[in-house]
Parts: sequence; structure tokens; C-alpha cells
Amino acid sequence: MNLDEFRTIISTYKVIFFDAYGVLKNHKGLIPGIENTFQYLKEQHIDYYILTNDASRSPFQLAESYHRLGVSEIKAEHIISSGLLAQEFLTQKVRRGTVAYLGTPDSASYIDTGTLTPLPISELDIDDCDHVEALVFLDDEGFDWKTDLNKTINLLRKRNIPVIVSNTDATYPVSKNQVAMAIGGIAKMIENSVGKQFIRFGKPETQLFIYAYDYIRSIQPVMKHEILMVGDTLHTDILGGNKFGLDTALVLTGNTQAEDAAARISSSGIIPTYICESAVVTY
Repeated sequence: MNLDEFRTIISTYKVIFFDAYGVLKNHKGLIPGIENTFQYLKEQHIDYYILTNDASRSPFQLAESYHRLGVSEIKAEHIISSGLLAQEFLTQKVRRGTVAYLGTPDSASYIDTGTLTPLPISELDIDDCDHVEALVFLDDEGFDWKTDLNKTINLLRKRNIPVIVSNTDATYPVSKNQVAMAIGGIAKMIENSVGKQFIRFGKPETQLFIYAYDYIRSIQPVMKHEILMVGDTLHTDILGGNKFGLDTALVLTGNTQAEDAAARISSSGIIPTYICESAVVTY
């Protein structure tokens, strides 16, 4: 398997889309040397955005987390979270009322729009739920996995309401060799239990790419062939980028490791445009 040099690749694009976890950071912190990449992008006047399925915090809070790790170049306007699509859907389709959610108070920032009132599942009275107009799966923390998931099932048995999954990830890595169930996996379990169809945002769904593409084009003229999607996961980052018509670069610092990358690509049929050791630019 031949590896491509990341610096050479990105120099031919106007805009770079990065996944976050496994590309820019991992369970230990920043990918070593990733700060060089953002310095290089700044020097070359190449725009960049982080397309993430992480709806646990607002873009402002997510940007602050990079600042604490030492990458001050990443601003809130560089982060396009699937939570923003959930927010847009709720604003346009639900408009007003109470929205129940699974997640932390920080994740509820995507619901608290002024006309919508977020209500954590833990505080929901299942015998008084007629005022709930929607349910959103935001984060795998902030609730009791037994009591509150059972309450969620019973809410959906009582109320015929839209259900939004803001993060489609089934799992996420917590160490080099272990993963934990993400909110997307929890949502799939609940969906199977109640027999209803949920609305999903986040990679590999094309809505996140459409949102990002429209946002960029409101700032500058750019075509799809001038954008590169960089990710560590074939079934989300690379598949999503391919479906939207973007060139894609698979990096081997996260979910896809060098020793099994070729086998995974062959078995899945998901073929990246490039394969790179990492998203780190070396000088």
C-alpha cells in the first residue's frame, strides 16, 4: 500500500475539511505535530473547516478545547458540527415548544434557541409529556443509561414526535484498543425497540456536507473539486466525502490503522483518493 505525502496533497486544494477525533486529536490529546498543519494552512492561505459529528458542545466550546491544547488558529467559525443541522431542523420544523434530549447541559445549547425549551430526559415526567414536541439524541453522557433510556422508550410510545439523531457515530475510541458506545449506537438501539424511523444528521449523511458547502460558498467561490475531505474512518468521513463528490484522504492515526487499512478498503469498497500516514505537515 503506497502512502501519499500530506503536505503535497493539500497544497493543491483551496479548502480542507477535517474530521476531528482520530485526525486532529485522540484520547491522549492533539496528534503530535498537528499544530504545524494549521501553521502551514495559514501560510499558504488555504481555508479549513472541521466537520464533526460531535454535538456534545457548541462550536465555541469546541474551539476553546483546541485553544487549551495549544492550537489557537481554530475558531468557532471553523467548526461545523452535526448539532448545527439538528438546530436548523428544530428551528424550521418544530419552531417552538419543549424539546426533550439525551445529553449534557452543554449539548443542549443546540436546542436553546429562544423559542425552543430544552428538557433533559432525566427531568421528564413520563405521566406529563404531552407538551414535548421533539426528542434529540445529542451525547452519550448526562443521563442514566437504565432509567432514562427506559423513559425515552416510553416517551416515544406515548408521543408521535420527530426524533433527531445529531451524531450518527455508533462508537468512539477511548484508548488505542478500546471503544465506547456513542449516542448514534444508543439511538439505533432505541429505534429498533420502538419501531420508528429517526432523522439522522452527521457523516456519512450528505446534509452535513451540503451545509458546509453552502456555508463556504457564501464566503468565497469554490467548487467541489477544490475541496479535500480528511478523515480516519472509511464508513463516515471517506464514504460521506465520496458520496458528496469530494476528493478524500484517509489518515492512519485513528479508527483505521496501517496494518489493516488495505483489507478494510478492499472489503468495504470505500476507496479514498489518497492514503496518508497522518494529517501532520512536516517541514
